[in-house]
Amino acid sequence: MAVPSLVRVRAAETSDAARIATYLDAHSQTSPFHLSRWGRAVAYGCGQRSHCLLAERPDGLAGLLSLTEIRSPIFGNALVSSGFAVGGGVLASDAGAVAPLAEAAVALARETGCATVELRGGPHPGAGWQADTETYVGFARDLQPDEAAELKAVPRKQRAEIRKALGSDLTVTTGRDAAHLRAHYAVYAESVRNLGTPVFPRHLFVSVLEAFGDDADILVVWKDGAPVAAVFSLYWRGTVYPFWGGGTAAARGLRANDRMYFALMGHARARGCTRFDFGRSKAGTGAAAFKKNWGFEPAPLTYYKRSTDGAEPRSINPDDPKYRVQVALWQKLPLFVANRVGPFIARGLG
Repeated sequence: MAVPSLVRVRAAETSDAARIATYLDAHSQTSPFHLSRWGRAVAYGCGQRSHCLLAERPDGLAGLLSLTEIRSPIFGNALVSSGFAVGGGVLASDAGAVAPLAEAAVALARETGCATVELRGGPHPGAGWQADTETYVGFARDLQPDEAAELKAVPRKQRAEIRKALGSDLTVTTGRDAAHLRAHYAVYAESVRNLGTPVFPRHLFVSVLEAFGDDADILVVWKDGAPVAAVFSLYWRGTVYPFWGGGTAAARGLRANDRMYFALMGHARARGCTRFDFGRSKAGTGAAAFKKNWGFEPAPLTYYKRSTDGAEPRSINPDDPKYRVQVALWQKLPLFVANRVGPFIARGLG
């Protein structure tokens, strides 16, 4: 079957909003990270710019590519699909739209002074792109119909930890108000500092929560009135995405993370979700092992990179040996210093 000829690839305009929404709603592979509201929210929340490229054919849209223009004096400038996300890449309804959209992204990168283009998922964009299938793995599985079945679906050793967590003196709440935002940011900031990475700007979480409305919320685990674990989740097409989660130094001993994720499974089930997407982790890390212990099998994620000037594309992987010293030093920073300096660095990671 012949592929319909493309009329053009062009930048989306404000007047295209309804067409884009209709296309995204109809496409089976649309993720939260392809949505216009994601692009706008993360760009606004981190002081960056969002773009959307459209591939058109005579009978309508053939594909689109959502991009975030990330500028950083430390890591360099990049066009990322999608910025601050684990997924994205070209979304197309025919194969003929893929390479033109990818090439248009490279042209836009040159125009905007971005040395790297990164596509997090999607079909292979064509010749000249570096494909990485080894760094990240994703974890997702169906939710069980009730709590008892959910416990049974978890391997025995982790199931025992969950039972202990359920019997501990912890309180769980969910919400979208300022108190939950404050609790989440306090916990998340400490968690990423302990891992040796800078925290995102507070306004990023505010912007995404506002953009997604009832399709996002925050679950917090409390001990004696203090937050010890928290997760910011998105809900899309029956799947819950626990996206930004973490725990304080006390969380491990309290098994607060176990309580948090099991509570989120029940909360998502009550919202009508049937699938739990545990997100990505770097292959071979403790985070990946933790998710596998919950009965999730790792699936390789494919990301694509291309430079616009012939140099090596940027690297923002904290496990890169060249960042080893910086990571170790960051872990030792007082939390108030990390929280003040971190957002200026993290806004350029994308």
